[in-house]
Amino acid sequence: MTGPLDKQEGGDHYRALSPQPVEVSFAWGLGFAESNVLKYIARWRVKGGLTDLRKARHYLDQQIEHEEGKAR
Repeated sequence: MTGPLDKQEGGDHYRALSPQPVEVSFAWGLGFAESNVLKYIARWRVKGGLTDLRKARHYLDQQIEHEEGKAR
């Protein structure tokens, strides 16, 4: 029996990872921005290179801004 983690649309860069970023995201209870940071950091070497690192930074900056807003 196969499940959603056994197939991937558009490549296999996540299936090659164990655990997959989505599994870590669920296990750690990460939110949207945090999960995207994890996803882009996990794949940058095999998929998007510096672009993925910039995307990770973008989501990290969003999370920081959100957290700073909560502290006010």
